[in-house]
This record gives sequence, C-alpha cells and structure tokens, in this order.
Amino acid sequence: MIIEAIKDRKSIRNYVPEANVSEEQIKELLEAAMLAPSACNSRPWTFIVVQNRAKLDEIPKIHPYTQMLTTASCAIIVCADLNLQSGVSTGFFPQDCGAATQNILLQAAELGLGTCWCGIYPKEDKVSAFRSLFTLPDNIVPFCVIAVGVPAEEMGSRGFYEENKVKWIK
Repeated sequence: MIIEAIKDRKSIRNYVPEANVSEEQIKELLEAAMLAPSACNSRPWTFIVVQNRAKLDEIPKIHPYTQMLTTASCAIIVCADLNLQSGVSTGFFPQDCGAATQNILLQAAELGLGTCWCGIYPKEDKVSAFRSLFTLPDNIVPFCVIAVGVPAEEMGSRGFYEENKVKWIK
C-alpha cells in the first residue's frame, strides 16, 4: 500500500560508504520522477545523476546542509528547464519538481534505499553555485539535490497526523 511507502520514507543522513546503488535502481527512481504530475503536462524537469566521488565531495562545500553526500553512493539533482514551460504552465516548476522529487523519495523507500532531500531553489546563492559547479545554462534551475545510498542508520518516523491542522467544511 502507498501509505506504507510514505511511512517508510525517512531523511537519511548516514550511508554505508562505497555501497552500490545500481544503474537499474537509479533508472527506477528517475522513471518514478517522470511519472509525476506537472502543470499542463509540461514535464519541465531534467536530472543530473552524480556518481563521481570528487563531484559528490564538492557539493557540501557549496551547500552546507549536504554533508551526508560524503557517504552517499550518488546524488540526483532535480532541475527545471524553464524552456519547457509556457502559457498556463509558466512558473509552476516548483510544484512540478516537488512532485517529481517526492516520487523519487517514495520509490527509493520501496527499493530499500535511503534518501535525503536538500533544497537549492529559491536560494539564489545556491542556484548560482550549482549552476557554476555543473556548468548549467540560465534556463536550467537546480531545484534540489537528493542524496541516495544504502542507509547506515535506522530513523524513527517523524511525521504524524494532526487533527488541529485540518478544517472541515461540510
């Protein structure tokens, strides 16, 4: 059931170093991402898969909340291609990329992998730093970076239902 995958998903910050995440697993994560809904089915996302250890180790130097990448097997950078949105869909890339990101996280949980979602957009200093590190053109907006690996820790559930945050209108 989908609720089990949702409950199983945790933000993992410690991974088994050198553990293998296969190309097949990464493709499953990306397929899940590309099945996400998007405004007017514009599908404005593009992805960078980082497996190079030197590049993974560079990311925490430009984004202090990504220290977990020092043990993660890879990272997926979810980006928006502004050229893929027009008309009614213009400006909706944060929602579209957010949906794609959540699908990656849930599929990773299903595969027994750990992930941690670290935002980039809308922090312009981080957007610029990622554009520079990965030589991205102006139409590509790095939205977030997701650490992916084999978890080296057990995390308890942090989410829960809060009735006081729901307003019923009947």
